[in-house]
Formats: sequence, structure tokens, C-alpha cells
Amino acid sequence: MANRDVALQMFSGRNFTGRRIVLRRGGVAIRDMGAFRFNNELSSFRLRNRSLTDSVTLVLFSRVNFQGAVRVFRGEQSVSNLGAFNDATSSAVLVGRNLTDAEIREIRRTGTPPRDVLVIRQ
Repeated sequence: MANRDVALQMFSGRNFTGRRIVLRRGGVAIRDMGAFRFNNELSSFRLRNRSLTDSVTLVLFSRVNFQGAVRVFRGEQSVSNLGAFNDATSSAVLVGRNLTDAEIREIRRTGTPPRDVLVIRQ
């Protein structure tokens, strides 16, 4: 399964500081970051796929239920500062494959994450 080797570390502070939340598998859709008491707190993150480094997508949304402004990150990366999107994430989708722009538009349009993902609600 493509999602088992995916890991995401989210930090409340820039440069990987502050409160940390770790997701050790992909295939996760977080409808409301408030479920982790992390709404509008994400400032930096580390995104990995240990088996297929290019096959991972993290989509951040500025509003709950996959709405609002969007930032998309594909492939392994460490982002030390989200810039204008700092402290602006209210929902997110993490999968162990590359989501297309069309798939992301559909998630945003319908508020429905991809199939076969764990959905976390508040």
C-alpha cells in the first residue's frame, strides 16, 4: 500500500520548532485541524515517503472541510516557513501518491477527500 511509508511532521513554529504533531501513515484527510487543537497553527513541516520519495502529496486548505485557499506540496520536502500561509491551515489531505490538480479541485468543490483515506473530524 502506497500510504504505509508516508510520514508527516507538523510544527506550530517556524524552522521545525514549537508543538509537533506526527502522522506516520498517509491516506489521511483532516476535515478540521481543531481535532488536534492545531487550527491555524501550522508553520512548518517535514513530508516523507520512505519507499517512493516522489509519490506523496500534502494539500493544505485555509478553511475547514477542504475549502478556502489551497497550498499543494508534492514529493518529499521540508518546509521551514509557510510564508503567507503560516498559521492559516484549517484542514488538510495527505496521500502516498501524486494528486492531480483536477483531483484537488474536485476535493475542494465537493468537500470529499479521495477514497480509501482515514477521515479525521472534530
